[in-house]
Amino acid sequence: MQTDMQTRKPKPLLRKPEKTDGAAIWELIKMCKPLDENSMYCNLIQADHFRDTCVVAELDGEIVGWISGHMIPNDEAFFVWQVAVSPKARGLGLGRKMLSHLVDRDECADAEALKTTITKDNDASWALFRSFARNVGGELDDEPHFHEDDHFGGHHDTEHMVTISLPQEDDMAKAA
Repeated sequence: MQTDMQTRKPKPLLRKPEKTDGAAIWELIKMCKPLDENSMYCNLIQADHFRDTCVVAELDGEIVGWISGHMIPNDEAFFVWQVAVSPKARGLGLGRKMLSHLVDRDECADAEALKTTITKDNDASWALFRSFARNVGGELDDEPHFHEDDHFGGHHDTEHMVTISLPQEDDMAKAA
């Protein structure tokens, strides 16, 4: 474990998941209510097949953070499926650090936008993605995408598609 000498806060290790992380990721998600729990097999497949666009955060060898995502086929956008941060790691800005880590990866270099879906009442997710947008200097837009009645049969609140524009290297070169 690394520490930031100025603040004495533990500095999590961010890395690509391994397929052996699937069970620990599943346990973390179960701890992070109200996240939707997928099957352990789903998390295993994510950690194995989608490892290049997912990240785990470790503190003292324990997985305390997870983001699953993928590049959207035929779109220049990176989609964030799920963000989980253990109560042990809250207050470290871990969610935003993991998002930044992912969009900086070579596998996400073609992404011009980050997309995710959020229900209107998920204040923590809205705060995370607004903070991320401010941090990268991107515009955040949202619109209803998966509707409560049309897509969820009335069993789940409407999910809003959040789109954050990501600065491109040529944009950063112009600003310099």
